[in-house]
Amino acid sequence: MSSQEFSSVWDAIEDSPAEAENMKLRSVLMMALNDHIRRTGMSQLDAAKLLNVTQPRISDLMRGKINLFALDALVNMAAAAGLHIEMRVQRAA
Repeated sequence: MSSQEFSSVWDAIEDSPAEAENMKLRSVLMMALNDHIRRTGMSQLDAAKLLNVTQPRISDLMRGKINLFALDALVNMAAAAGLHIEMRVQRAA
């Protein structure tokens, strides 16, 4: 049995590098939104109103259901929360 090393769990489980990169970005945004909601002490209903989504959508976010969120939806939610997003692009190692 050979062992492989991966820089991210997404690199290990996704079928392509593109899918892995997408999942990495989505997970970072989801964690930032989750942290923002918890840190501010917002209820899920208040967060839903602020982010222009439904309360069940916030529940999905808080439970980490990453497969239910597209990258653009997460960017929109982060912007609505007043979060600043920066992106850096570099060559793969």
